[in-house]
Amino acid sequence: MNKKHSIDMCSGSLADKILLFALPLMASSLLQLLFNAADVVVVGRFAGKEALAAVGSNTSLINLTVNLFVGLSVGTNVVVSRDLGAGRHDNVSHSVHTTMTLALISGIAMMVFGVAMVRQLLEWVSSPTDVIGLATVYLRIYFLGMPANLLYNFGAAILRAQGDTQRPLYYLTFAGIVNVALNLIFVIALHMDVAGVALATIIAQYISAALVVRCLMQERGPLHLDLKKLGLRKKVVIQIFQVGLPAGFQGIVFSLSNVVIQSSLNSFDDPVLVAGSAAGANLESFVYASMNTFYQAAISFVGQNYGAAKCGRVDRVARLCVGFAVVFGLVLGNLVYLFGTPLAGIYAPGEPDVIQQALVRMGYICCPYFICGIMDVLVGVLRGLGSSIIPMFTSIVGACGLRLLWVAFVFPVYRTPACLYLSYPVTWSITALFHLLFLMLVVRRRAFSKVRSNGPAYLSTEGLHPEQP
Repeated sequence: MNKKHSIDMCSGSLADKILLFALPLMASSLLQLLFNAADVVVVGRFAGKEALAAVGSNTSLINLTVNLFVGLSVGTNVVVSRDLGAGRHDNVSHSVHTTMTLALISGIAMMVFGVAMVRQLLEWVSSPTDVIGLATVYLRIYFLGMPANLLYNFGAAILRAQGDTQRPLYYLTFAGIVNVALNLIFVIALHMDVAGVALATIIAQYISAALVVRCLMQERGPLHLDLKKLGLRKKVVIQIFQVGLPAGFQGIVFSLSNVVIQSSLNSFDDPVLVAGSAAGANLESFVYASMNTFYQAAISFVGQNYGAAKCGRVDRVARLCVGFAVVFGLVLGNLVYLFGTPLAGIYAPGEPDVIQQALVRMGYICCPYFICGIMDVLVGVLRGLGSSIIPMFTSIVGACGLRLLWVAFVFPVYRTPACLYLSYPVTWSITALFHLLFLMLVVRRRAFSKVRSNGPAYLSTEGLHPEQP
């Protein structure tokens, strides 16, 4: 293991190590968002509001198609973290090679599916007729970058398991600079509009993927990647799927509920509303990415300490990660809303109606965003303990199901964009409460009693036993 880029999660102080883990990851996440934000800003300034709507309204659809595989990367993080904490380095090596093979196969499959189905997907979500052509061009090119997208995310999940969030930041910094430069060249100089920003994005994605693969190939120790050893090990795939599939399915259902809300917004058939919502959503995503780093920290820190049978540290990790998520969510969410007019103006200069629609959305979502941060960190703790089925079901019922019921029964009575936006904080609050109750009354008690009785040996190489950890 490269000790220079790893964090000792199982001993010593926690608050400073969590921040040391989270802050570079936060910067990486924000930089990754700049890939899409740069696209939106450039088309908004140089290609018009129709192009802005075409690019910006695709976020929920992209998330819907990739969240299953992002969930599998969460499974990778949990598996590798536990084995590192318990000192099972041979298992870590098997997980690394299985994970990267799975990422490559999945990326190719998603590329083929997306290129073939993108027009139909846009029609299913009622994409406005005056932007569906541009949106199809953008998404078709975007899906060509899926192999790189998944290779980077799975590789970064492996590095995060040992506490390395710095090198992915370096790689994304370089790729982000390339992305912005190519955006300007393709759109301003070559007048390629949405095709140009999509092409710039996937080139940057392939650069970041190549860098993270090269990093793993140069690792010494259990995280070393040898291309000759690529392949799928059944036992490792099962372990990853035990945590990753429920996490991915939960992400899909969340994204599906967001697609339903996006479709409801599209039903107003108002490009100004859609563009304003897209601008507001892009600004919100920066706040969400900042809070989400503490969800990632909870997975890695809880996973390693649980693997090492250090239950007291698991509790401290949970409290610290929730506290950090609340602070960052409250401060950043309210700052984004306070400076919403100039920030939204970056996406839609000279479009006061678009900016106003963005402010309406941010008022309902950004200010109470810390509730979403609490909800996500609790899920991270549950998954770090090996429980992925429970948060999946509570999320489906508490957030997704209630959100769909809101669209079906409340929205027709109060048919306004504000009514749709209000569904977010309401469902976050209910779901966070569900997660807390299950964590304290069921999962934590079972997990700690098993470990205290049997020690780290309970977390055997035979599987993660996700619902009886």
